[in-house]
Amino acid sequence: MNDHVNPVSSNMRSVLRPRRLALLGTVAALGVAMLASAPGGSFINAAAFTSPALAAEASQAPVGFADLVAKVKPAVISVRVKIDQDNDKNAMFQQNRMESDEDSPFDQFSKQFGFRGPNGMQQFRNGMPQRHRQVTGEGSGFFISADGYAVTNNHVVDHAESVQVTMDDGTVYTAKVVGTDPKTDLALIKVEGKKDFPFVKFADARPRIGDWVVAVGNPFGLGGTVTAGIVSASGRDIGAGPYDDYIQIDAPINKGNSGGPAFDMNGNVIGVNTAIFSPSGGSVGIGFDIPAQTAKLVVAQLKDKGSVTRGWLGVQVQPVNADIADSLGLKDAKGAIVDNPQDGSPAAKAGIEAGDVITAVNGTAIKDSRELARTISAMAPGSSVKLDVWHKGAAKTVTLTLGELPNERQAKNDKSGGKADEGQAQPGTPRLGLGLAPAGEVQGAGQKGLVVTQVDPEGPAAQRGIQTGDVILNVGGKAVASVADVRSELMQAKSAGKRSVLLQVKSSDATKFVAVPLA
Repeated sequence: MNDHVNPVSSNMRSVLRPRRLALLGTVAALGVAMLASAPGGSFINAAAFTSPALAAEASQAPVGFADLVAKVKPAVISVRVKIDQDNDKNAMFQQNRMESDEDSPFDQFSKQFGFRGPNGMQQFRNGMPQRHRQVTGEGSGFFISADGYAVTNNHVVDHAESVQVTMDDGTVYTAKVVGTDPKTDLALIKVEGKKDFPFVKFADARPRIGDWVVAVGNPFGLGGTVTAGIVSASGRDIGAGPYDDYIQIDAPINKGNSGGPAFDMNGNVIGVNTAIFSPSGGSVGIGFDIPAQTAKLVVAQLKDKGSVTRGWLGVQVQPVNADIADSLGLKDAKGAIVDNPQDGSPAAKAGIEAGDVITAVNGTAIKDSRELARTISAMAPGSSVKLDVWHKGAAKTVTLTLGELPNERQAKNDKSGGKADEGQAQPGTPRLGLGLAPAGEVQGAGQKGLVVTQVDPEGPAAQRGIQTGDVILNVGGKAVASVADVRSELMQAKSAGKRSVLLQVKSSDATKFVAVPLA
C-alpha cells in the first residue's frame, strides 16, 4: 500500500515476504553497575551517571509483561464477520477483505489464518463477478462486562450479516451488533447466554507520553497475539473524522488488530486500536488508538439506546492562526473562528456571526477548532452552554442551548467563473492579485459577494489558496458587493497598520476565512 493511514482490520492483501530479522541490543544503565569500554582501554562505571530518582523508578519497573498478559488476555476476543459484498458500502473495511481461490497455493496459506470466501476467485474467472458474493473478515475486540458486552471497531462489523467471536481458549460464540458509531469508528456487540465472561475496564486517566502499553489482538488472524511498546504521542489528528484525538503507540499492531485493546500496566484499557500509518501495509511502529475516555462515552450511549447523539452548535469553524489573530486584533492565536453559522442553528439564534472567534466553552479555554468540535459533541443535546466570543474587536459572553447534531451535514456551494473586471486602483492601494466580478453577474454564483474570475499565481491571494470560482463575501469583517468595496476595506486595513486582511471566502465545498497579507 502507499504511504497513508490504513485501518488495521482484517485480512492480508498480499503474501507475507520473508524478512531478515535483526536483533537490536539495548544497554540500560538504570541503577545497575555496568562496565563500558572507554578510549585508551580504561573502563567507566556507568552507574555513576545514574540519578537516585531514576534508579528508584527503575527498581519499580516491570521485568516483563507475563503477569499482566495472564490477567487481561482472556477478555480479548477475535471477531469474525460474514457479509454480502453487494451490500458492503464501507470502503475502509472492503479494502481489507480478500477472496481466496480454493485451488490455489495461496489458499493453503490463507486457510491457516481463516481468510476464505465461498467460491473464492472462481467468481472472477469469467471476467464478471457473480451477483451475490459473501466475504469474510476478521478483527479484534474485548469484553467490558461479565454479561457479554464487547467493544470493537465500526469498520470491523459494519454491514455484517453475522458476527462470531472466538475467545482465548478457542470457544466460539455468536454475537449481535448492539450499535455502531461511524464518527469515532466504535461498535458495541453482545454475546448472549452467559454471565461470567472475563472482562476488562477502561482507564480513568489518559496515559502519559512514554508510558508502557501492551496491545493484544488478532493480527492477520493470529489470535491472542501480544505486543508491547510505549505511548509515542497524544492528540493526533489523522484526518479520519471530525473528532480525531488519537493516542499514538509504537507497540506493533497490524491488520486484524482493529478493535483490540491497548493496556496500561494496571491492566486497564487506555485505547482501542483502530489504524496504522504504513508504507507497506504492515506495522512500522506507528499505530493509533481511540482514547478510553472517548470510548467510554460512546459505548455508554450505544448500550443505552443503540446510537450516539451529540450536541450541536451549528457553526462551521477553522483554527485561528497568527495572521487571522493579527487581522482581528486578538492577542493570541487561539480559539475557533466561525466561518459560517448555519441558518436556524443554536449559534445563529444566539447571534453568533461569521468572523466571531469562540475562545472558551463554560469558562474553559478552547485551543482550536478541533477542540471546540470535541467539546461540544461530548455534551448532550439540550445542554445550556456559555461561550466566550471575540466579536468585532470586543469580548462578550453568549449563552445558548445546544441542538442535536444532524445525521447528515450538507454544505454544497456552486463554483463558477466569469470575466475579469479589476478596474483601476488608486496609488498605494494594497492588491490581492485577483480579478473580481459581482456575484449577481455570474450565473450560479448567487447574489452576495464577488466572484474570483482570475488569480495572479504570484499574488498574495494565490499563496493563501484562493482559486478561480471562489466567492469573496466580506473583507475585514464587512460585506462587499463591488470592487470599490474591496479597495476601501484594503485601504482601511492598511491605515490601521494591519499586516493582513481577513477575507470570508465561499468555495465549492465550504465557507472559510482566509488571512491574506497586504502587498
